[in-house]
Amino acid sequence: MGATLRIVALIDSTPCLVVNHQVLAGILGKMQAVTHRLAEERSLALHREVARQLRVRPELLKIARDRVRGWLESGFVSRTWAEAWDDVLAGSLEEVIARITDPSERSRDLRQTSPFAGAIDPRVRWEVLRRLRQRKVSA
Repeated sequence: MGATLRIVALIDSTPCLVVNHQVLAGILGKMQAVTHRLAEERSLALHREVARQLRVRPELLKIARDRVRGWLESGFVSRTWAEAWDDVLAGSLEEVIARITDPSERSRDLRQTSPFAGAIDPRVRWEVLRRLRQRKVSA
């Protein structure tokens, strides 16, 4: 094909974009990777705020533990993830904070199913996300 993208005219003169499917797959793959990375960055930023909140409101830890117990009883969340969270939440407050703010792959995976959903006031959550967006725009 030579060019990866080109505009051609059909019989009725309607322009049509012709796309090399391999190139398109590569572009979509990169877009998905960027989107996934942004989601991970948002999750980490929100869990850093949860960590700050836990120091001020340690009762949030009991709420999260109760939620995970409910997951284990109901099967609402995969047992693998519920048990992993149960292990994390069995630690001390500082151990929990270290785990939820850890940038490791395992902690990133855990944050995808978090018992801390709803722990942050919506206005605070939006402010955390706004600051994150501003940092991205400034970078």
